[in-house]
Amino acid sequence: MSTQAPEQPVDDLYKIRHSVAHVLAQAVQRLWPTVKITLGPPIDYGAYYDFLFDQPISEEDFPKIEKEMRKIINQGQTFRRDDLTAEEAKKYWKERKQPFKVELIEDLEKSQHITEVTHYANIGLKGEETFVDLCRGGHVESTKEIPADAFKIMSLAGAYWRGDEKREQLTRIYVAAFRSKKELEEYQTMMEEARKRDHRKLGKELDLFIFSDDVGPGLPLWTPRGTIIADAIETLAKETEAEGGYLRVRTPHVAKGQLYEKTGHLAHYRETMFPPMKLGDDEGEYFLKPMNCPHHHQIFASGLRSYRELPMRLAEYGHCYRSEGSGALFGLMRVRSLTMNDAHIYCTEEQFEEEFNAVLRMYLKYFELFDIKKYVMRLSLHDPKELGKKYVDAPALWLKTEDMVRSAMKKSGIDYVEVPDEAAFYGPKIDVEVWSAIGREFTLATNQVDFDVPGKLGLKYIDKDGSEKVPICIHRAPLSTHERLIGFLIEQFAGLFPLWLAPVQVALIPVAGAHEAYAKDLERRMKEQGIRTQVMDPADSLGKRVREGEKWKIPYLLVIGDKEAESKSVAVRNVSTKQQVTVPFEEFVAKTAEDIRERRLRASIG
Repeated sequence: MSTQAPEQPVDDLYKIRHSVAHVLAQAVQRLWPTVKITLGPPIDYGAYYDFLFDQPISEEDFPKIEKEMRKIINQGQTFRRDDLTAEEAKKYWKERKQPFKVELIEDLEKSQHITEVTHYANIGLKGEETFVDLCRGGHVESTKEIPADAFKIMSLAGAYWRGDEKREQLTRIYVAAFRSKKELEEYQTMMEEARKRDHRKLGKELDLFIFSDDVGPGLPLWTPRGTIIADAIETLAKETEAEGGYLRVRTPHVAKGQLYEKTGHLAHYRETMFPPMKLGDDEGEYFLKPMNCPHHHQIFASGLRSYRELPMRLAEYGHCYRSEGSGALFGLMRVRSLTMNDAHIYCTEEQFEEEFNAVLRMYLKYFELFDIKKYVMRLSLHDPKELGKKYVDAPALWLKTEDMVRSAMKKSGIDYVEVPDEAAFYGPKIDVEVWSAIGREFTLATNQVDFDVPGKLGLKYIDKDGSEKVPICIHRAPLSTHERLIGFLIEQFAGLFPLWLAPVQVALIPVAGAHEAYAKDLERRMKEQGIRTQVMDPADSLGKRVREGEKWKIPYLLVIGDKEAESKSVAVRNVSTKQQVTVPFEEFVAKTAEDIRERRLRASIG
């Protein structure tokens, strides 16, 4: 007999947040008795719960929901676990007209052969049931353990039931919950700063990218200013890879479906691929490419390879397309058109460790460059129960390859954590989680090991002894997509980029019309040194132009008047530090050009 998974050991904060979800649902049921309830899990800053309301609610309803939640908390309700058969539980929820709970139990019966489930009931002071939920547990003993001043409803969002756009549109209520009022206030301060740094807001204000209804959702259009940033990152990637011995390739945006069938990608990723195109009855289906690796494999397979050619590192700043659901799209962080700083390393088993760790060292170089101080490497492993379904059915190769990655990670000296059931379908991988300056978490990079697809495609090399062998393939994308990376960097730097990334690096502000000629001469001389410069129209007031330069987050504002023109100097205002100093123009140009060339985080002047 199979039962619902037992209650898992969890920490106190998890119990508080899980209990808050039940308190939220109970409060909503009291205020809207006909509401349909679904799911309410804890999350990293609190919890959420999804509801189906008869009529819409708004942020104006938050205070009365919070007031009801505090009543429940102050009542000191306890949590009682009840074990029921699946049939008993379905009957319970049918009687209460809660179809989503019935569907959940039916799914558990079908997918996991569950025959028993658990309910957790809130019990009032008189022993009465005040709320019941289908739940695996992990709760406080009494609602009085929930700090009544350390939670707050944060927002509403739409959510499809089971993530299916064809199903019911639910209302998701998010609530923040912490151990103390101080922690809640710190979180709210961070969120306020996050709103100011939101890449969607700053991207619009700084004219970096747009989305167009006529082009379609999730398909960003880069403006001239945004393209400067994207090009600068692409140049960085190409220079870094040239130093690392990578060979550059280019591949088409489309390919026949049979290619993705051979690699296994069609079976695993078809739902997130754009619909197929028909070019002729005898050509089969074509797809927009969702990833670069199948194309790179074809390049490797195009000739007879020798061990002397390995490791072969093929790199491409390639464009890919993913048919993400509209509800999953989020600014630049999740898009349908993505540019990947992608590469595939074909190597022998003996070369694997050094090649894998060279990629990790590349990560660390980029982290220093972008001032990423907090990160974690996640070793994503397979689940033996999912072999043949989610993962390639090769148990011995899985264990061997995972051990190879563990060994490489230990030799690198970089801390990592192991995460089960998150590997790629063809092998283990390292996913890199980073935190921005304000503590927001991003999945930024990946380093994947492929022991399966090269063999499927017949990729081979001739070894020293003349035998044919299949290379190991390392898939790596240390800069994620440039869409996600730029979104991260906008928030990391609050739009005030380091000099080398700033769309305009220097603004020249002539005090009056008489100084414009000198400003234009300086502009020409700086552009000759590759410094992105613009002269601000002296028709506007000096104060307005300074404010305008700060608004556009231009790193250096150079004020030029009689004194500066006579002494061949510039008054430099560093927008980041708010410091202003006067330096000879030639010194300014030399130091600025060097800061840009060295891609320094902080400008040398001011």
